[in-house]
Amino acid sequence: MIVDCAVYEHGVRQGDSIDVARAAREACADGPHFAWLGLHEPTEEEFDAVRREFNLPELAVEDAIEAHQRPKLEVYDEMLFVVLKAVGYDDARESIKVEEIMLFVARDFIITVRHGDTTDLREVRERAEARSDLLRHGPAAVLHAIIDRVVDDYQPVTDGLENDIQEVESQVFAEDGENPARRIYKLERQVLDFQRAVVPLDVPVDQLARGRFDVVPGELHSYFRDVHDHLLRVGSRIEGFRDLLRSALQANLTQVTVRQNEDMRRISAWVAILAVPTMIAGIYGMNFEYMPELSSRFGYPAVVAVTALICTVLYRRFRRTGWL
Repeated sequence: MIVDCAVYEHGVRQGDSIDVARAAREACADGPHFAWLGLHEPTEEEFDAVRREFNLPELAVEDAIEAHQRPKLEVYDEMLFVVLKAVGYDDARESIKVEEIMLFVARDFIITVRHGDTTDLREVRERAEARSDLLRHGPAAVLHAIIDRVVDDYQPVTDGLENDIQEVESQVFAEDGENPARRIYKLERQVLDFQRAVVPLDVPVDQLARGRFDVVPGELHSYFRDVHDHLLRVGSRIEGFRDLLRSALQANLTQVTVRQNEDMRRISAWVAILAVPTMIAGIYGMNFEYMPELSSRFGYPAVVAVTALICTVLYRRFRRTGWL
C-alpha cells in the first residue's frame, strides 16, 4: 500500500498526498523539485504502476517486492538502490526482529519500500520536513534521514543484548549450579543475526560519506560520515558481544566440569566410607563355624565400634581434603 506520496520544492512539502502519476510528472519538471513516495509491503500489482511511472530497474523491483535481501547498495545508471535492515529487540524473549527497508534514490525522487513495522518512516518524514535546510538538498537528504534513524535504532538493541549478556555472565558463576548453556547459545545466534544486519552496511555508508555518487551533494558528506561513525561503534560492540559470549560459554563448560569433578569426589568419598561396614558385614555374614569373636560376649559391640571408628576417621580425612 502507498503510505504517503508528496512533492517537495526547496525542501518544503507542496500540499497533501498526491497520486503516483502526478508525483512523477512534477518531480521530473524543471526546477528544484523532488518526489518522496513511501510504500509498505506492496504487492507486485501495487508496485507495477510505481515501476512504470518512475522507470525503475526490473531487478531492483523484484528485490524490493520479495525482500529477504542483505544490506547493500547497487547503482543503476544514475539511480541508487539501497537495502537496509531495521532491527528491534524483544527483551522478554531475548530475540531480535529484523525487517527490511528498500530505497530507490535518484536526483528527482526517492521511493521507500518498507517490510515490517520496526522503524516507522512516518516519524522520519515528519522530522525531515521540519529541517527544510537539509531537505532542500534533495532525495539524498531523505536517504540520510532514513539511514540515520535505522542506525539510531540499533542502539536499544545493543543495550538490550549487553544487559542479557551480563545476566548470563552472572549465571555462569552463580552458586546455584544452573547451566545457562542454552541461553548463551541462543544469545550468540541473536548477536550473529544482528551482525549480519549491521556489518554489511559499513561499505555502502562509507561510499556515501566519501562522495562516490553524484546523487549525494557535497554538503551531505559530513552527515553520512557521522552516521558511518555510529555504525562502526555498533559493529565494534557486536564483535565484543561475540567475544564475551564465547568466553562465557568456555567458562560455563569449565564450571560444569569442575562441578562434575566435585560431585564425583563427593560420591567417591561416600562410597569409600560405606565400603567399610559393607566389607565387615560381608565377612561376618559368611556361614563359617570357626570365626574370630563369634563366641565372644563383646565381639558384636567391638566390631560395631571398630566400624564406626574407621568410618569417622575416613569422614574427617575427606572433609579435611575438601572431598566432603
